[in-house]
Amino acid sequence: MNRPTINIVTLGCAKNLVDSEYLSHQLSLNGFDVTHESSQPRDVTIINTCGFINDAKQESIESILAHAAHKKQGDASRIYVMGCLSQRYRDELKAEMPEVDRFFGVYEQPAILKELKAAFWPESSHKRDLATPGHYAYLKVAEGCNRKCSFCSIPLIKGNYTSRPLEELEKEAGFLAGTGVKEVNLIAQDLSYYGYDIQKKALLPELIRRLDRMDSFEWIRMLYAYPAGFPTQVLELMKDSPHICQYLDIPVQHISDRILKAMRRGHSRKQTYQILDLIKSRLPRVTLRTTLLVGYPGETEQDFRELLEFVREVQFDRLGVFTYSEEEGTHAAQTVKDDVPGHVKEERAGEIMHAQQEISYRKNQEKIGQTIPVLIDREDGQFFYGRSEADAPEVDNGVLIARADHPHLKPGCFYDVTITEASDYDLYATIKS
Repeated sequence: MNRPTINIVTLGCAKNLVDSEYLSHQLSLNGFDVTHESSQPRDVTIINTCGFINDAKQESIESILAHAAHKKQGDASRIYVMGCLSQRYRDELKAEMPEVDRFFGVYEQPAILKELKAAFWPESSHKRDLATPGHYAYLKVAEGCNRKCSFCSIPLIKGNYTSRPLEELEKEAGFLAGTGVKEVNLIAQDLSYYGYDIQKKALLPELIRRLDRMDSFEWIRMLYAYPAGFPTQVLELMKDSPHICQYLDIPVQHISDRILKAMRRGHSRKQTYQILDLIKSRLPRVTLRTTLLVGYPGETEQDFRELLEFVREVQFDRLGVFTYSEEEGTHAAQTVKDDVPGHVKEERAGEIMHAQQEISYRKNQEKIGQTIPVLIDREDGQFFYGRSEADAPEVDNGVLIARADHPHLKPGCFYDVTITEASDYDLYATIKS
C-alpha cells in the first residue's frame, strides 16, 4: 500500500513536541514516511497548535493559514490541525478555515490514526521519534493541571492533573536512553504536584531517584515546578547526585501579595521568599529560572515596583516575562476588567527584562576563567553551540565555541571548556587543553 508522506509541524511548548513525537512513531510503525518541520512538499501536513496565550494563538493561526496557502499551490493534499487551539476553538476554526480537512483535540491521536487508516500499536506507546537532537529529550510526567490560577486556560484545555505511573515513565526513560539520549528534561504543567492525584503524596522525589539509579543519563533536569507545595526532598537528591542538574524552574509570576491573591496562586510574598531561600541554602550553586506576569488587572505602579525590586534583590539566573492577556473562560476574564493599558504592560515587561539583562551580564562576567562541562547541541556558521548544566534547551543561554579553533567537535558530546568571554546571554569558550 502506498502511504502518503506526512509532515508534522509543532507549535508551542515541549509538551506539544512530545505529543508530536508519539504520533510520529505510531505513524512510522504503520509504514508512513514522517518528517518534522519539513521544508519540502508532503502529502499530508499535521499542525500541532498552541492555544495558551494570545501570541501563541496568533502564531498557530498564521501557521495554519500559511500551510493552507501551500495546499492551494498543490504542496499538500490534506491539512489536519490538532492540539490546544483546536481543542478550545474547534467550531470557530471549522467555520473560518474550510481549507483544513479535520480538526482534532489534545487527546485525539487515536482518531488521527483512524483518519489515516493506521493502527495503534499499544506495545509501542512509550516510544517516540525524537524531533529534538538525539542527545536530549523531554519526559512528560503528567497531563493537565489542578491549580486554579485565575489567568490560566490550561485546566480548561487539558483538564485535571493526571500523573503518569512511575513504571510507565521508567519504561519510556529506558527507551530514550537506548536511543542515545544523554539529557532528559522532566516536564509537566506543574512538576510539584506529580503523584498527588494517584497516591496523595509527592512522587517527584521517587521519580528522580529512579531515573538517577538507572545510571543512563548524564543530566536529569526539572522544568516547571510550582512554588506552592514544592517537594523539598528533591533538593537532597540534587545535592548528592552528579547527574541531577542543580537547576530549577520555579515560576513565581509575581511578588505583590495583593496581586498573588488576585491571581489565586496559593503562595504569598513571604512563602515565595521562604522557598527560594531554602533552595539557595541547600544548593548554593543552583541555577534558578522563573517566569513573571506583568499587567495583571489591577496591577498598580506600586505593585510593579515591588516586583522590579524583587527581581533585583533575588538575582535570578534566568528569567522570562509575559504580559497579561485575557483568556476566555478563565476566572480573571469572568470577574475582572483588563484595565492595564497595553503600552504600560509592554513598558513594565521591558523594565523587568532590562534589569534582568544587567543581572545576566554580571553573572556571565563572573564565569570568565571558569572551566565547566558543556554539551554540544549543534554546529551553525562559525560556532559550535553548546549548553552548560545551567542551561535548559531552547530557552536559556548558550556556550559558543569557534569552529576555527576546534573544528572536530561533535554534537551530542560533552567537552570541558574554559570561558574566555561573556555577553548578556551567551558565553564564549575554548576547549580545555
